[in-house]
Amino acid sequence: MSSKSEILSGSLSPAKRRWALSFHATTLITFLAASAAPTPLYHLYQESWHFSPILLTFIFSVYAFSLLTTLLIVGSLSDHIGRRPVIFAAILLQASSMLLFVLADGPSWLIAARIVQGIATGAVSGAIGAALVDANKITGPIVNSISPLLGMAVGALGAGALVQFAPDPMRLVYLLVFAALIGQAVFIWSVPETAVSKPGALSSLRPHIGVPPQVRPSLMAITPINISIWSLGGFYLSLMPSLVGAATGNHSPMTGGLTVAALTLSGALAVFFRRLKPARANLTLGVFTMMTGLLIVVAGVHTGWVTLLFSGTIIAGTGFGSCFLGAVSTIMPLAKPEERAGLLSAYYVQSYLAFSIPAILAGFLSRAVGLSITADIYVCVILLLTSGGYAAMSLAPAQPVE
Repeated sequence: MSSKSEILSGSLSPAKRRWALSFHATTLITFLAASAAPTPLYHLYQESWHFSPILLTFIFSVYAFSLLTTLLIVGSLSDHIGRRPVIFAAILLQASSMLLFVLADGPSWLIAARIVQGIATGAVSGAIGAALVDANKITGPIVNSISPLLGMAVGALGAGALVQFAPDPMRLVYLLVFAALIGQAVFIWSVPETAVSKPGALSSLRPHIGVPPQVRPSLMAITPINISIWSLGGFYLSLMPSLVGAATGNHSPMTGGLTVAALTLSGALAVFFRRLKPARANLTLGVFTMMTGLLIVVAGVHTGWVTLLFSGTIIAGTGFGSCFLGAVSTIMPLAKPEERAGLLSAYYVQSYLAFSIPAILAGFLSRAVGLSITADIYVCVILLLTSGGYAAMSLAPAQPVE
């Protein structure tokens, strides 16, 4: 029997579906752009306020930890009170974090801004992801895979360009994102609601991981690969601009932004062009492409050749996107409508742990042995985890979609 949520989302007209998909995709892009915007600025912050790579990775990672905490608490809330109220509150919080960045005059302000930003992104992730699938069960997961990658590219590249060519580099990018968020806070109420309110909102706030039983085997099978791709993303958004500068002598904020954009844009393109392929085929392509790209990146680091660094990053990013799409497409269709927000939140808990903890460890390691050797060790761990995960996945049977 169809659930109330299925009936509600099924009653939407094609025009309303398109509007819901467009709005939620744009909002998700804005949130992830905001999360990547500080990356090209980290070098300026370090020069201005004289803090270490360890503190840099801590500032980067408090975002992920506050995001995780929020996911654990409110990840399923939109399944109970609706998608729009949760998204609206998250937009206001994200706008507040932009103001904190604008006011920042030291590392403590950056930490506060990243914490608020993490709370906002954690609150919105499950709600928007579920709303996209509500609007279109086929297109929704694809949009949900492309939007974060595209958002990170827009944030890193846009911030890099503004820092290099526009006035007031430490504030302008945040003011522009703030203006976009205020517009989204107004228009969210014109988007159709796709979730039916149901009891249990307060009890859903107890920290928990909402993985339905029928999804657990598939999630376990993709976990090593998922950890690998998000560990790679965390390294690129925290230390990669510094590594590129150390390897090539080019410390331009634009170069740091381009490096992150090369990874995430190629990932977004891979999602788009591979969107109709089976999940396991995408995971297979992604694993081998990412491993090949990382080996080329390491060669670029040791030779100082920018061409090798960027070409390896593009190849690795293609693998990143294919694996991300394969992972989301493996688990999301197995969940019932009322389970989607909780499952997506659980997936992001796993992903952001991999996004943050290895980056923190890399920050400590880089102080002891240097960025270049740290990158070698980091890549070796990713290669071992990815190859082992692929071997385990190959032995696991595919789960049927109910």
